[in-house]
Amino acid sequence: MASVLNIATRALNTNLSTLQVIGNNIANVNTAGYSRQTANLASAGYQQLGSQYYGMGVQIDSVTRAHDVYLTREAQLTASLAAADSTRLARLQQLENLFPVGEDGLGASVNELLNAWTDVASSPTNQAARVVVLGRGEELASRLRETATQIDLLARTTSQQVTDTVTQVNRLSEDIAKINQKIIEAQGSKSSPNDLLDQRDKLVAELSQLMQVSTVAADDGTLSVFAGGSQPLVLGTKASSLAVERNTTDPSQINVVFKQSGYSMTLAPSSLGGELGGLMTFMTQDLASAQNQLGRMALVLSSTVNAQHQLGVDLQGNAGGDFFVAAAPAQGLAAVGNTGTAQIAASVADATQLQASNYEMRFDASGVTLVRLSDGTSQSFGSLPATFDGLQFEAASGSGAVGDVFLIKPYADVARNMQMAVSAADRLAAGSPVIITPASGNTGGASIENLYAVSDSANLTDPVTITFQADGSFTVTGLGPDNPAPDNPGPPASYNYTPGQPMQFNGWSLTLRGTPSAGDSFSVTATPAGGGQQNAGNANGMLALRDLTTYDGVSLSNGYGTVISDLGTRVQGAQFAATYSSSIAASAETARQSVSGVNLDEEAARLLQYQQAYQASAKLLQMAQSMFDTILQTVR
Repeated sequence: MASVLNIATRALNTNLSTLQVIGNNIANVNTAGYSRQTANLASAGYQQLGSQYYGMGVQIDSVTRAHDVYLTREAQLTASLAAADSTRLARLQQLENLFPVGEDGLGASVNELLNAWTDVASSPTNQAARVVVLGRGEELASRLRETATQIDLLARTTSQQVTDTVTQVNRLSEDIAKINQKIIEAQGSKSSPNDLLDQRDKLVAELSQLMQVSTVAADDGTLSVFAGGSQPLVLGTKASSLAVERNTTDPSQINVVFKQSGYSMTLAPSSLGGELGGLMTFMTQDLASAQNQLGRMALVLSSTVNAQHQLGVDLQGNAGGDFFVAAAPAQGLAAVGNTGTAQIAASVADATQLQASNYEMRFDASGVTLVRLSDGTSQSFGSLPATFDGLQFEAASGSGAVGDVFLIKPYADVARNMQMAVSAADRLAAGSPVIITPASGNTGGASIENLYAVSDSANLTDPVTITFQADGSFTVTGLGPDNPAPDNPGPPASYNYTPGQPMQFNGWSLTLRGTPSAGDSFSVTATPAGGGQQNAGNANGMLALRDLTTYDGVSLSNGYGTVISDLGTRVQGAQFAATYSSSIAASAETARQSVSGVNLDEEAARLLQYQQAYQASAKLLQMAQSMFDTILQTVR
């Protein structure tokens, strides 16, 4: 009878405990990170009475949580990738807002400046037209400065977000180490500390949102966490930390550094993942590219406009000066380990060949190697100065030692320092230093469209005569060196003529329209004293800049399109990546939840099952007690 009472009591307690587990599941159906728990029942053993064996009832063997290591790991990895993509996309969209299109865009401002020379070309002494050019120039410079300022602000806020994210990573790492310690202490009992394990998994999931991590379980129940490839962020009950430090070569940039017991290592942005990886990728790639695109645009504009303006003559008869304040040569940033004394500088050699990239210069035994960092293209030179991608690199002072490395950022400060150099309308150099005079006996229909200087050739103002032949070609006399070779060897040597196509000799460009007659001639000579102010040759030269091929083969007037195109491609790619990775992460989490999550229908069915078992156990206990009372009364 005592055995029946024990069996009934044990069954009652077991079913009650099972109901408690089910109730706990129902209560935590909406608790983030909670894993469904199951009470696993086992026979309480047996006893021998005489020659027979009788069972001793039921007991709870263990309470386990529904957990799949693979699905949990998959959910963490995909969530990390989704967080990286969505964070980068959000920042890219902020960056895209800084480059509007239409009337508010930089492209419109560029074209407004160049087109403003039209009225000056029509009336070179018109002060109002000249003032409009100055206004358009100041507006363009202001927009470039403002855009650069907004990019700098975005860089600062992104850096602060990186710092805040690193602080969260360190806090979570410490919390995981503390949970590991509690799990070790709980391992003394034979039961699994399910709630602690859930807490740890939740912390790891939160950490995965911030950066990509990998985990390794130990026999003592602890979980070690590795980040940045293989750095032990949490090792058992000890947590290491991350820090944000300024780049030793380029203080404008930051690095995420792993620190442990005096050891430190800079983590590559590509190894971070999560929100931290998305932020660092944005800073090192997307933001840097936008800065270089904007800086190149500003440098091309200032260099080409200044060069053309210097070839003209202002209303006071003086040679033109800079239109925009000339950009200072970019100074190379020396690596910490350099042993030489070189001071490196880079300036514009050919504005039409500039590439939107930073550069690295390496000194080696054979000279120097220049690397375009945007795509890794490199070229070696025996010595400095060296010209690469339209830039001239030189040692401003000192000399480099083998192994020295320099970072050159030719576009970093150009846009933010854009300023007008011309402040007075009469200083606009709209006139040309050369004029053209048709011969009085010309009988053909050729007319002069424009004549302006295109380079500061030493022979720019030398007298030149163009004479047309019966076959439509023309001869040129008075040419200096470095001019195009004749199309036809002759005699006489001659050039082919195409109406509307520029003829460029001695540093000037002449365009004629119509068909000349044999013997027609034109003379190009220096503008007489006092005559340069009255013509608009250089204003036409400024207008011709609109079609100048720059920006990877794109005209100057359409150069802003290359900035928008590059940024738009990045945003579009980031949108696709974010959408795709978010979908994959959602699927992975759904798969994990299908195993670990609480299903209310299942729990309701189990609730009824064990409620009935509990009631039956209570009935058995009641019956056993009644029988036991009857026996006692009979014995009395």
